[in-house]
Amino acid sequence: MAPKNRNNRDVTPSAASTAQTSATSSGSAPQAAVSTSAKPAVNKSVSSSSSSKQDWNSVVVNLANSYRDSAPQRTKLIDAFMTFLVVAGALQFLYCVVAGNYPFNAFLSGFSATVGQFVLTASLRIQTTEANKSDFPSVSPERAFADFVFCSLVLHFFCVNFIN
Repeated sequence: MAPKNRNNRDVTPSAASTAQTSATSSGSAPQAAVSTSAKPAVNKSVSSSSSSKQDWNSVVVNLANSYRDSAPQRTKLIDAFMTFLVVAGALQFLYCVVAGNYPFNAFLSGFSATVGQFVLTASLRIQTTEANKSDFPSVSPERAFADFVFCSLVLHFFCVNFIN
């Protein structure tokens, strides 16, 4: 990468106007005037990024308020469990990276248990959501939960056997 010319950045507005008046008398275009005219454009992009940051903040706040007000308690509980599974999986992976993976079977078993349980919980959430009743007309919430419990037992049975 070529070195940057520092002369254009170090010019203050008063020095730029002096350079511009001296350059107009000599008849050449000043470079200092070009660099100072670019500075307000940078300020506009900073102000637009702060307004876009405020837009994102308002979107997140509106989304959180809508979720809190309209989601049933059962869905919130399932989402909290899914969040716990993500955190547990991330901590297991971080521990494997930092401390090593000596009992690699234990890491694989624990990590696959969290991932598998997350998938089963996502399936339970999809089947019990009221908006998806047309997709699962013959599945009651009780049957979906029974399937979830049975598949969770099978998953953990395989994970426990994989450790040995």
